[in-house]
Amino acid sequence: MTTDLVPATREALRGLPLEVAPRLLGGLLRTTVDGATVAVRITEVEAYHGRGTGPVADPGSHARMGPTARNATMWGEPGHLYVYLSHGIHSCVNVVTGPEGVAGGILLRGGEIVEGQDAAVARRPAARSARDLARGPGRLGDAVGLRHPRHDGIDAVTGAPQEGAAARLYLPSAPLADVSKGPRVGVAGVAGTDAFPWRFWIPGDATVSAFRWGRGAAPAADV
Repeated sequence: MTTDLVPATREALRGLPLEVAPRLLGGLLRTTVDGATVAVRITEVEAYHGRGTGPVADPGSHARMGPTARNATMWGEPGHLYVYLSHGIHSCVNVVTGPEGVAGGILLRGGEIVEGQDAAVARRPAARSARDLARGPGRLGDAVGLRHPRHDGIDAVTGAPQEGAAARLYLPSAPLADVSKGPRVGVAGVAGTDAFPWRFWIPGDATVSAFRWGRGAAPAADV
């Protein structure tokens, strides 16, 4: 871990996802699951708001209709991880941000494995190269070993253990100067258009996932 990283605090994550998301870039998520430690440098994220969160309704969020059993973690204390199942296979990892009672999550879309590469490879044997180990949210979740539902809600501020795992989040001591933003990847409808430029990434980084429009999504001018 580099010296320009500091442990994440509740206060640092208390802003709305759209505000906090760029601050995660260049940060680090370190997990220890069943005794194996993996750390990923965060290179790509997406912000998601819930019902009533911020001035613009987010039709692409799991919490757009309000609290449910599935999205309960999104409404909780900042700094916990919302771990959900995608397509019934992959566990995706989100950092919960915003005040408690206000739904928000920042999806970790891509990153570089900087510690525990052997463990990540064992979890991701289909990866064709090191850059593909955590390139995409399902791959990242697999590589760091967090699984739904066992690890949903795990606390990445205190590092308190949960179901054989522990997680800690570290943020850059200062925001990165060079950050790109654009539409979210593969999100259906208007929520996946450039009306919602809520995806942030480190430009030129090889671990950033390829962009694709979601079903029914198009540039805002064409909607």
